[in-house]
Amino acid sequence: MTDLDFALSLADTADEISMRHFRSRTLVVDTKPDLTPVSEADREVEEALRARIAVERAGEAVLGEEEGEQGEGPVRWIVDPIDGTRNFVRGIPVFATLIALERDGRLEVGVVSAPALHRRWWAARGSGAFLNGERIHVSAVNRVENAVVGYTSARNFFNLGKGDEFIDLAQRAWTARGVGDFWQHMLVAEGAVDLAVELEVNVWDLAAVLVIVEEAGGRLTDIHGVPRADGGSAVSSNGHMHAEGLRVFGPQPAP
Repeated sequence: MTDLDFALSLADTADEISMRHFRSRTLVVDTKPDLTPVSEADREVEEALRARIAVERAGEAVLGEEEGEQGEGPVRWIVDPIDGTRNFVRGIPVFATLIALERDGRLEVGVVSAPALHRRWWAARGSGAFLNGERIHVSAVNRVENAVVGYTSARNFFNLGKGDEFIDLAQRAWTARGVGDFWQHMLVAEGAVDLAVELEVNVWDLAAVLVIVEEAGGRLTDIHGVPRADGGSAVSSNGHMHAEGLRVFGPQPAP
């Protein structure tokens, strides 16, 4: 079984668990120390994926949002069991399991599975990006005035001192949509959104996403313009709009 095939099979496992819990009246939800919610579904999905990797890919490391890092070596699986937990616990169908494979420090495979949306995106290096089996590609939009801009939280921009810049970009853009989380970046890969920005984000939120966006012909970097999933921020784009995203939200040059 190839790495991609195994990642897709892990997504099947995750989808079955998450959909069993989605909109359940008995779903147990706790609050983590950072005040973000975590549900029993988050924990169950991650435990199931770790168990399968331990048996079927013995010796390969795993980094997950809920249980941290286990193992070491040249191959590492990076898992976000449910990206969009706030949506999940409120019955909003915009959530997904994110699965990435990293080998020798290079992200090689990405799968984003959103079962309540009936959508699954995937990519392997050199093989292109796909949505439900159909090849996808970023847009050709090259002007802010024609662009769709995606974001997760307007409040977050203000909390981090970029609120005015966000409002200015949203007003200049053709439209701005608070799609949020994984979906905004997948819409970049599909060509429906042209630029998406997150100023606070973790490696498990971006590892799978980065592979898919790049294989769809786009770019994903941190706000410094470095193509990485562990930089704490994310600007994804069709490539044409990337410089504008970095100009608006990146560190400002000294006067």
